[in-house]
Amino acid sequence: MKVPPCDSSWCKIAVEGKLPRSIGIDKRFVALAAREFAGKAARLAGESFKEVVIVLQDDEFSSVTHKAINGVDGATDVTTQRYDAMPGEEPGVYGELYVNAERALCACNRRRGWSPAKELLLYIAHGMDHLAGSDDQTESDYLRMRRRELLWLRSVFA
Repeated sequence: MKVPPCDSSWCKIAVEGKLPRSIGIDKRFVALAAREFAGKAARLAGESFKEVVIVLQDDEFSSVTHKAINGVDGATDVTTQRYDAMPGEEPGVYGELYVNAERALCACNRRRGWSPAKELLLYIAHGMDHLAGSDDQTESDYLRMRRRELLWLRSVFA
């Protein structure tokens, strides 16, 4: 894995919550990869990403978050919440990604050659894609997003 270039003026990234050791990366790497994805998502959206908070969680918390934000029962891989800029803030993308680290640990076992770190970062790339305005309600939209997110992952896992 390579650490992507970091331009702290591009997007503020905060990583909160518990990151299991068995994921195989630390919060610093998560933040650097997320900043790389935010840059790619900003180009897609045509607007700059200003601040994204990544909240790492387990299935239990994911279920609560998924219900509160999307009105859907059950845990999921990532729940995305985008906000408008507050008065006085620069215009751009502000948001939160609630990322299920527990699910990343379980799901990577079903994908051949896929590490927990790669699975977790796929969830973050997917959340950034949603923050950019992408939607996966149809099969073709889902596939378009997935192809893009896998390309983004390649920029981190060389």
